[in-house]
Amino acid sequence: MRSFRIGSVFGIPIKLDLTFLLILPVFAWLIGTQVGYWVEIMNPLLGLGLTTEPLTAGMMPWILGAAAAIGLFAGVVLHELGHSVVAMRFGFPIDSITLWIFGGIARLTDQPENWLEELLIAIAGPIVSIVLGVGSYLALFVIPVQMESARFVVGYLALMNIVLAAFNLLPGFPMDGGRVLRALLARTRPFAEATQTAAEVGKLFAILLGLFGLIGGNIILIGIAFFIYIGATGEAQQTVLSAAFSGVLVRDVMTHEEDLETVSSDTSIADLLETMFQQRHTGYPVVDNGELVGMITLDDARSVRPVERDAYTVREVMSTDVKTIPADNDALDALETIQQHGIGRLPVIDADGNIAGIISRTDLMTAFDIIKSSGRSEEELSRREQPS
Repeated sequence: MRSFRIGSVFGIPIKLDLTFLLILPVFAWLIGTQVGYWVEIMNPLLGLGLTTEPLTAGMMPWILGAAAAIGLFAGVVLHELGHSVVAMRFGFPIDSITLWIFGGIARLTDQPENWLEELLIAIAGPIVSIVLGVGSYLALFVIPVQMESARFVVGYLALMNIVLAAFNLLPGFPMDGGRVLRALLARTRPFAEATQTAAEVGKLFAILLGLFGLIGGNIILIGIAFFIYIGATGEAQQTVLSAAFSGVLVRDVMTHEEDLETVSSDTSIADLLETMFQQRHTGYPVVDNGELVGMITLDDARSVRPVERDAYTVREVMSTDVKTIPADNDALDALETIQQHGIGRLPVIDADGNIAGIISRTDLMTAFDIIKSSGRSEEELSRREQPS
């Protein structure tokens, strides 16, 4: 997601995704156009005694909509902080909390595989939302009845925080309820198996939610359903990958230095393309005097016009912002780095910082296919996180 930092809480960066800047005014508009509807719901439910006319006159609906939307997303941040604080208590650092189109995401740097730790982390967010909802309801008793606009916003937040907690506890893995389900399943079965079961339940839930959204014409529910389905599929696949690559190091999968094809920075683009054609490679580390100075790809070479390719050298078009990985890192770390930065290959360095080889997405997927065919991944799935 494309996001920018707006601050931090407990040392955790708080970020806004660009999609959040689109959805916030939409929520404000939706709430503003439905002020009368919410008054009819909250008056009997919360005993507010609000008068519709003053709240729907002039600019008041849009002011109420904006205040309620901001308060709602502030509650989402606190919800994610609930997860984050408990996760940090168990020794899992939080990379960031990001607000985006479908709410908030707390990014853990590692995945808890102890069922009790995951259970406590998962329920912490809904508990915070329930506390916010109850606290907002109690605040209604001290807000003067004449302050109808404030009572409307606080009443709305009381109701929506309870709804947020309830919705998040539905078994839509990787939502909170799905993670609670996985934690409970992991009490009596391996963690990876529990993940796969929770993911299947999550995908079924996503299909039902999507159908409900289609029938009701609710595009937000359809979007959430899509997010849940993709998230459940992705996390199940990640668990299988993690099990398959358990104990596999980068050096076990990489192309070693003695078999590595490199180019120098003073190679012409014309010669580079000829080398690519002959060797059937589309990317090379650029090495001068044994030192890695950049990476050059077919796309980089194509950026030079054909008539200028004899005059241009690799040095002029190569990328100098090169991501590398130590040879002794886990192979899964290499895959995550490749996916995170959208690159096809990753230079590997040894303990002295010298180039030791290169690892590509193709290398990793080939290794994964071989591991699966050998049956090793299933054995690892059955061994990981046995019930305790």
